[in-house]
Amino acid sequence: MTQSNLKHRELTERIIGVFFEVYNELGHGFLESVYETAFQVALGSKGLSVFRQIEVPVWFRGQKIGDFTADMLVEKSVLLELKAGRSLDPSHEAQLLNYLRATEIEVGMLFSFGLKPEFKRLAYDNTRKQRGEPPSLLDHLLSKDE
Repeated sequence: MTQSNLKHRELTERIIGVFFEVYNELGHGFLESVYETAFQVALGSKGLSVFRQIEVPVWFRGQKIGDFTADMLVEKSVLLELKAGRSLDPSHEAQLLNYLRATEIEVGMLFSFGLKPEFKRLAYDNTRKQRGEPPSLLDHLLSKDE
């Protein structure tokens, strides 16, 4: 898939811009929760909808077997996972891919507020996911709004 055909390309570019705004203002060294709150404020100031601490149920053979908690969901389209350690590593990518596998969300982004700002964009098409018929993450979020 070419750069211009990336799913949610405009949105992810906006999110990346906000990430650098937050990093440039705060730098490194704070707890992840501080960055999460600042990122939410900054994304909201750009008119983007943000859900924090998203419960991601894990299903196996039609039964719920556990939950993950994703850091953020922007515009009900892109999952964000924030890290405050020194840098991103493969386990962070695996974590985000598991979130994408467990939901109908297809695009996720990792952000590191470490010594240098880092980000990665990951995608997992719904056509590749093998799932029973678990409830939709978006349906779950919408039911909480009511």
